[in-house]
Amino acid sequence: MRDAFPLAGYMPLMLIAGSVGAIAIVGEYGSGLIRTTTAAVPARGEVLAAKAVVLAALWTVVGAVTAIGSFVTAQALLSGRGAGVALTEAGAFRAVAASALLAPVCALLGLGLGFLIRHGAATVVATAATLLLLPGFFSRTEYLTALINHAMVYTAWTRLTDTWPPYPRSPFHEPSIAGSWVVYAAWPLLAVTLALLVVRRRDV
Repeated sequence: MRDAFPLAGYMPLMLIAGSVGAIAIVGEYGSGLIRTTTAAVPARGEVLAAKAVVLAALWTVVGAVTAIGSFVTAQALLSGRGAGVALTEAGAFRAVAASALLAPVCALLGLGLGFLIRHGAATVVATAATLLLLPGFFSRTEYLTALINHAMVYTAWTRLTDTWPPYPRSPFHEPSIAGSWVVYAAWPLLAVTLALLVVRRRDV
C-alpha cells in the first residue's frame, strides 16, 4: 500500500490543499474584498460555513480521484509482479479512504488558520508547519511525546494507510486506528470552530 500512497507524493498534496484552504480567505483580507463579502452577508459565521462546505466538497473530490487513481495505477503495475493488493483485502479500503480524506482535512485546517491569522505568508507557513514539520519534533520512542505525535494529521494518515499491525518489539509507540480517525475529524473541526468564535468578535 505504501507504493500506492507514497510519502513523496502525498506530502505535497497536504501542502497544496492546506495552502489553497488558507488562500481561500486570506486573499480576501489582503485585497480588501472581505468588506464586500461581509456587506453582502453580514453573518460572518455563514461566510465561514459556506467556504468550509465548498472547500470540503472540492477537495474531497480531488482527494478521491487522486487516491483511487493512485491505488488503481499502483496495483496494475504490481499485479504483473505478483504483488498486487485487492481493495477487499484487510486495510486496503481504509487506506484509500484515508488518502481521499487527507486533502479536505488539510484544506479545512488551512481555512481555519487563514481566518485566525489573516496574513497570506504567515498562514501558509503555519499550515505547512502544523501539517508537515511539527510531527518531526515529537519522538515516538517516548510515551508523552508520542501522544503529541499521534495527534498530528500526518501521523494519523501514515497509520491509516498501513495495512499491517505494529511490530510487537518495536521501540516506537504507534497510534491506534480509531485514534487516527479521531485526529482526522478533530483538526478541521477545531480549526473551523476556533475561526468561527474569533471571526464573530473581530472587526473586518
